[in-house]
Amino acid sequence: MNPGKRMRMSSIFRPSDGRSVIVAIDHGGIAGPIPGIVKPAPLMKACVLGGADAVLTTRGFMKASSEEWAPSTALILRLTGGFTVLGGRFEEERISSPETALRYAAMAAAVTVKFGHPREGDFIRQASLVADACEQWNLPLMIEAMATSKDLKSTDPEGVKLAARSAQEIGADIVKSYYTGDPDSFSAVVEGCPAPVVILGGEKTDDLGQVFREVHESLQAGGAGIAIGRNIWQHTNPQSVVEAMAGLVHDDWTVKQALKHCPSG
Repeated sequence: MNPGKRMRMSSIFRPSDGRSVIVAIDHGGIAGPIPGIVKPAPLMKACVLGGADAVLTTRGFMKASSEEWAPSTALILRLTGGFTVLGGRFEEERISSPETALRYAAMAAAVTVKFGHPREGDFIRQASLVADACEQWNLPLMIEAMATSKDLKSTDPEGVKLAARSAQEIGADIVKSYYTGDPDSFSAVVEGCPAPVVILGGEKTDDLGQVFREVHESLQAGGAGIAIGRNIWQHTNPQSVVEAMAGLVHDDWTVKQALKHCPSG
C-alpha cells in the first residue's frame, strides 16, 4: 500500500487494533433534517467528544459543522446519492468527485453499490471508475455493499458475503455492509473479503442492547468496527452512544458495560 494511502487509512483505523468507530451522518441529502441531524454542529461536537475515529458525511454537513471538527476525527466524504425520499428511485448516481473529497481534507471517499439491483452493472462501473480516480490520489475508498436481490434479505449471509468480496474486487479499501445475524456467518464474510469490513446500523431501533450485541458479535467474528448512524444520533444522548461504541470497538467492553454507560432513550 502506498504510504499516503496507508497514512490516511491509519487516521480511520487505529493502528493499535485495526478497528474504527465511524459515525454515518450522510442522510440529510436524502431525507432532509430528520430528528437527530437538524443541527449539524452540536452533533459533530458529540462525535468528537465521544471518541469517533471518523464521520461519513456530505460536504453540506461538513460545511455546517466545520468549527467542531478535530484532527482526531477523520472525514469520509460521500460521493454518490442523487435521490430523495420525495420520489427518487433510490438509485445511486455519482454526485461528487475524489478531488472534491481531497479539497475538503477527507481521508477517504465513499460510494454505494447495490448488488443484485437491475442497474447493478451501472453501479459497479461507476464505483470502479471512482476507484480508478481514488488510486491516482492514494485516497482510500469505502464501498457500501448492499445485496438487494428480490430473493434475498439484506442481511442474508450469502448475499453479504458476495457483495463484500465484489466490492473489494472492484477497488474498495473499506467495505461497509450488514451484519449477517450470527458470528459464524459473519466470520465467513470477513474471511472472504481482504478489505476491512465495518457494519452498518440500519433503521433506528428502541433496543440499543441488540445494536450493541451485533457490534460485539461482529468484532468477535473479525469485523473491523462500525459505520452506524441513526442508532447513534437519534438517541437522546448521542455522545454517550459514541463512547459506548468506542468502548466496544477499542476497549473490549461487554454489551453490559456498553448499556450501563448509556442512559435510556
